[in-house]
Amino acid sequence: MKKGRITGIGGVFFKTDDPATTKAWYQKHLGLPVDDWGCTFWWQDHAGNKASTQWSPFPKNTAYFEPGKQEFMINYRVEHLEELLEDLRSQGVQVLDKRAEYEYGKFAWILDNNGTKIELWEPKDEAFL
Repeated sequence: MKKGRITGIGGVFFKTDDPATTKAWYQKHLGLPVDDWGCTFWWQDHAGNKASTQWSPFPKNTAYFEPGKQEFMINYRVEHLEELLEDLRSQGVQVLDKRAEYEYGKFAWILDNNGTKIELWEPKDEAFL
């Protein structure tokens, strides 16, 4: 099997004029258990491993989506992040230089064919458990 693949949606991030009011609305009307970051949805993968997907409103003026100009950003859960990035680079995909690593996983960013910034996350879900 090819290493470095998407295994699911790690998060949905979007811009809004007032993240706090947006989170409160979703909590009140749709029952989302929001926190400072938004809401974490927990689920199990096909092998029964506990995993998560993050929902997060960002302020309209966030620089987090740059250099993309979009109003949203998708975070994809991936396996073997470094191998995936090498493969994408070899295919001519623009891989951004920035990397981040935390106790809950490694992050990298790419641009799609439309210039939309995409976040790739090799998670360590056990850090949340």
